[in-house]
Amino acid sequence: MRELTKQQSILFLIGAVLMVVGAGLYVFGVQVVAPWVFAVGAFLFASIQLMQRYDGSNPTIKRLRRMMIMGDVLFMLAAVFMVENAYHFLLPTFLKFGMGGYNAYLTYIHNNWVVLLLVAAMLELYSTHRISNELDKEAKKR
Repeated sequence: MRELTKQQSILFLIGAVLMVVGAGLYVFGVQVVAPWVFAVGAFLFASIQLMQRYDGSNPTIKRLRRMMIMGDVLFMLAAVFMVENAYHFLLPTFLKFGMGGYNAYLTYIHNNWVVLLLVAAMLELYSTHRISNELDKEAKKR
C-alpha cells in the first residue's frame, strides 16, 4: 500500500474524529449539527482512504481493498441517511403515498444510518487488520 503523506494522515485522522464526534453528538441529542459533522468526517475519511492505492499483485489484498472501499461507500451512505433522519427531506415525498409511504419511510430510512455505520465499521476493521497482516507476509517473503 502506498503511504499517505503527513498532511493526508492528519486529514484522515481528522475525518475519523469528526465521524466519532458526529455520531456521539447525534446519540446524545444534538441532532441539528451532528449529521453535518459526521458527513464532513465521513467524506474526508473516505476520500483520503480512496487515495491510498495498492500497486502489487496479491489477490487477497486486492479483495480486501475492495471490501475497504465498500466500507467507505457505506460510511458516506450512513452520513446521507443521518442527515435525512435529522431533517426529513424525503418524508413529504413518502407521505404522498399515504400510510403505506410512511411505513416505507420508517422501514427503509428512519434510523437505518446506524445499521450502515455498523456494517461499514466492521468491514473497515476487518479489512484494515487483514491488509496489515498480508502486507507483513509479503514483506517477509522479500
